[in-house]
Amino acid sequence: MVKKVAVSIPDPVFQAADRAAKRMRIPRSRLYARALEAFVGSESDTEVTARLDEVYAKADRGADPAWQEASLAVLRRSKW
Repeated sequence: MVKKVAVSIPDPVFQAADRAAKRMRIPRSRLYARALEAFVGSESDTEVTARLDEVYAKADRGADPAWQEASLAVLRRSKW
């Protein structure tokens, strides 16, 4: 089933999407659908994070404190 919707999109974004759709030789509506699928699909990232949190909560807490601090510093600087 397909739903038609009306949305407001800033002109620069619309123009960029229009160019991308032409470059990809697909209708704009398909481009928008793919973009939304990718965005909505990224919600599963929270599930991955939750699972990793469980694993690390059970991890050995006896690690060297200096190593832990250095690891945390690297993680804080990393883009997630």
